[in-house]
Amino acid sequence: MLEVELPQAKIETFTIGVGAPDFGNLLGVDGERYSLSSFQNKRLLVLLFISNSCPTVKACEDRIIKIQKDYSGKNVQLLALNSNNPYLSPADTYAEMVLRVQEKGFNFPYVKDEERTVARYYGAVCTPHAFLLDDERRLRYKGRIDDSRNPDRVTISDLRNAIEDLLANRPVGVPETTPFGCSIVW
Repeated sequence: MLEVELPQAKIETFTIGVGAPDFGNLLGVDGERYSLSSFQNKRLLVLLFISNSCPTVKACEDRIIKIQKDYSGKNVQLLALNSNNPYLSPADTYAEMVLRVQEKGFNFPYVKDEERTVARYYGAVCTPHAFLLDDERRLRYKGRIDDSRNPDRVTISDLRNAIEDLLANRPVGVPETTPFGCSIVW
């Protein structure tokens, strides 16, 4: 594992092909509790670290919703995690997350990583930051959703391409990209 030092946080990133660290008992805005095993019946699982306050996330929310819509029938599940410290980022409290889901109509679970442990385990550094896990829950892609914050300027849909590769039983063509957006508020 590669260790990355950030102010106030030490993050270990795990590499492509390695089994995903488990997590458990995260509260979703629907009142349900989620863990990695909650999705054991899904072929692919996308962990997507997002926040309510990040302009980059806001700019791609509709694209995220569309990814879930397009792939739900193919046994792919998105799970959004908000790891921002709600004391330092009031827009990212649990109550604000509930409001955001109601406003946007998220079609995937949205959970609060209250202690930011999942973000640390996975090596998430910003919002949005995507981690695509295969049916054995091994990491096959990590990085950005696509190559532009502006939907009109997207030329490469990195996350979609990775999903398509795995659904076609191919190795992911580009398994790692550099995510961009707002730093996670530790």
